[in-house]
Amino acid sequence: MTLIQSASMSTASLRINGDRLWASLMELAQIGGTPKGGVCRLALTDLDRQGRDLVTRWAREAGMAVTIDKIGNVFMRRPGRNNSLPPVMTGSHIDTQPTGGKFDGNYGVLAGVEVVRTLNDHGIETEAPIEVAFWTNEEGSRFVPVMMGSGVFAKAFTLEHAYAARDTEGKSVREELERIGYIGDEEPGDHPIGAYFEAHIEQGPVLEDAKVTIGVVHGVLGIRWFDCTVTGAEAHAGPTPMALRRDALQVATLIMQDVVASALRHGPHGRGTVGMVQVHPNSRNVIPGQVRFSIDLRNSTDALVDEQVSEVRALAARLSVETGMQIQFELVSSYAAQPFDSGCINAVQSAAQQLGLSHMPVVSGAGHDAIYAGQLAPAGMIFIPCKDGISHNEIEDAKPEHVAAGCNVLLHAMLERAGVPAV
Repeated sequence: MTLIQSASMSTASLRINGDRLWASLMELAQIGGTPKGGVCRLALTDLDRQGRDLVTRWAREAGMAVTIDKIGNVFMRRPGRNNSLPPVMTGSHIDTQPTGGKFDGNYGVLAGVEVVRTLNDHGIETEAPIEVAFWTNEEGSRFVPVMMGSGVFAKAFTLEHAYAARDTEGKSVREELERIGYIGDEEPGDHPIGAYFEAHIEQGPVLEDAKVTIGVVHGVLGIRWFDCTVTGAEAHAGPTPMALRRDALQVATLIMQDVVASALRHGPHGRGTVGMVQVHPNSRNVIPGQVRFSIDLRNSTDALVDEQVSEVRALAARLSVETGMQIQFELVSSYAAQPFDSGCINAVQSAAQQLGLSHMPVVSGAGHDAIYAGQLAPAGMIFIPCKDGISHNEIEDAKPEHVAAGCNVLLHAMLERAGVPAV
């Protein structure tokens, strides 16, 4: 037997402590816990500080060094044999929605802490350092933009832009970072990453429906958000004949239907949603004169998203000519599709196979910090099922055995990338 084979065999049977991970999740969930069993721990509040303090205390107790950058991103480092190598990183976020759950984001951070605790328990040294990160204001529920910390880190927008963001009470990000004591000295982005993994609940129903434990995430869908405004003319619902109406709502509904149809035309990963509609004057016996509604288009590649956009716009242009109504599109947000690194995808898949876990390829329809990390380094994600596909909700739930399974996949994927010196 070679030394390399011996090192491989010494880690093949390695498993995390699922009970300890679950207990950590439940303890963190008490900070900002809600009567319905969820969590309200908004970014940069006193509760966020308490959560940060708890997680960094656990990291230090596990022998990790803690570094904080100027946007409040926290990096917790376990040294490797060769500390000149860039770290293999995992992480997510611990801020929540106002009616959030126990697992969204929190699972990815505490799974990383559990990986380190497990390596410590078994005295296993990795070649490259291991790091666990949690990123500031991923949810965007108090400050915009969303994924703020990782976005600043990846230079998607400036530190000054993030600092200037204010909540509904007029408090700025910079002021709140200073107030809670989490504005660090390191320049965002000056922190190297060798590879990045993020474990997360799926936040959708696909895995549960397929009765599969591990989602091997191949990428994150590209997103285009628009506000569309159709302008006709208000008129009395009784005296105005149907042929002489300029009913903005009837035209708007045709565009809304095409938003959904465009997603179906560009499957399997096409998404099309109209989630917000404002009808003016919104009166029972008045023909609507103006309708403003949201359009959310998503797909696995930017080219496919752009095709969906073009088709919906083409229909709107034709309807404008046919009806004489003005139809305007305003781009609200645009996020490029983020394919993940083939090596990281293979590491996740190999780990699931090695552990004997059912798995399938999936895409992420939601945004994650892995999007920005993946622009800087090889990245991959691991999904586990959540009950009924529900997230951003106090009843968000996951099975302990799935939580442990995803963390075991994370452990072995990270070990593959970080390397274990031969013994």
